[in-house]
Amino acid sequence: MLYFSNLYNQLNLYYNLQEELYIQNQSVLNFALGNKMVISEIEKDEKSGIESSYITKSYGLLSLVLSKSFIGNDTVAAVHFTGAKTIDKNAVYLSNFSKSLIYSGRVKLVGDNFLPNTFIETSYINNAVNNLIIEGKNTLSEPKLPELNPAFKKVFSSLKAQKTKLSEVEKPLDSIYFNSFFNDTKEIEIKSTLSNIIIKGNFLLTSQDSIRVRKGAVLEDVILIAPKITFEEGFEGTVQAFAFKGIELEDKVTLNYPSVICVLNESTQEAKIKIKKESFINGAIVLAGNSDTYINKNSIEIDEKSVIYGDIYCSGKLMLKSNVYGSVYTNRFFFKTMASSYDNLISEIEINTAKRPNYYVSIPLFNSQNTVYGIIKKVL
Repeated sequence: MLYFSNLYNQLNLYYNLQEELYIQNQSVLNFALGNKMVISEIEKDEKSGIESSYITKSYGLLSLVLSKSFIGNDTVAAVHFTGAKTIDKNAVYLSNFSKSLIYSGRVKLVGDNFLPNTFIETSYINNAVNNLIIEGKNTLSEPKLPELNPAFKKVFSSLKAQKTKLSEVEKPLDSIYFNSFFNDTKEIEIKSTLSNIIIKGNFLLTSQDSIRVRKGAVLEDVILIAPKITFEEGFEGTVQAFAFKGIELEDKVTLNYPSVICVLNESTQEAKIKIKKESFINGAIVLAGNSDTYINKNSIEIDEKSVIYGDIYCSGKLMLKSNVYGSVYTNRFFFKTMASSYDNLISEIEINTAKRPNYYVSIPLFNSQNTVYGIIKKVL
């Protein structure tokens, strides 16, 4: 009985210590957020004897807080994606160098709008009942879009990673390629197709030509960079995808929070983001890079029955046929039917900033003076 009683007491002490370590580790995270992500030394907890530390680093467009709390040989570590909390009340920002915004059918805009003309014109293109609902104020826009966060451009040139062959990566769970965010980022060159593979964590997947992600692939929190990236119909994952020429989502693709689709086109060639029917994106969609002279070279097309939770930024022309629960920034809208194409027309959509989830921390489209940081996602 004495032996079992002693064993029980030791076990109880162990669990109590683990609980204190977890509580202390959470406090470290809160301190880092409150300290505006600036590294600072944390004093030892004299009562418990627990010591703690944290570091921050960038991962694509996201920020990481890596925290540790330890006493003796016991350590609790955690990694969180974090970001600055910005409350963007803009529903639509349409640059002021083209014709007025036109609507047809049922359109709902919840949030403030910056437009070439505060009056939104009516058009009849499909014999449907026209109904425009605006909950917010309309203001004249500037000739240019707000300047995009320079971090988007830096991703293409300044990511530091350790080049590694996939065959050299350890698989701790036998079938899963995993790399902790406490390690250096591993860069793996992909020949053309990702299929029937599970890759999670701190990886940069690159290609000199193109990457096709098959629906049998499982990607979680990885970064992809290639001239062109395609996600096969039915794919689901969490990625930051960066391309030079184009990104295509086939039907029924799901990109979970916090995902990024970004094309940076600094050439005079055409670049496109194409999102087909019934896709779901939770994060940001960005197409940028060229000057106003080549606006028609950049385009985003989002087909019907998709849903976007987050923000769209298009330094080109945007065809939007699905609802956006966030903000839309574009130089020009366009709308295509079987018979014709219309400039600056939107139809049968809802753009609603109020439907952003309360937990949502936006991908940083712009440099913000906002100093309130929040947790995006726990990744370890």
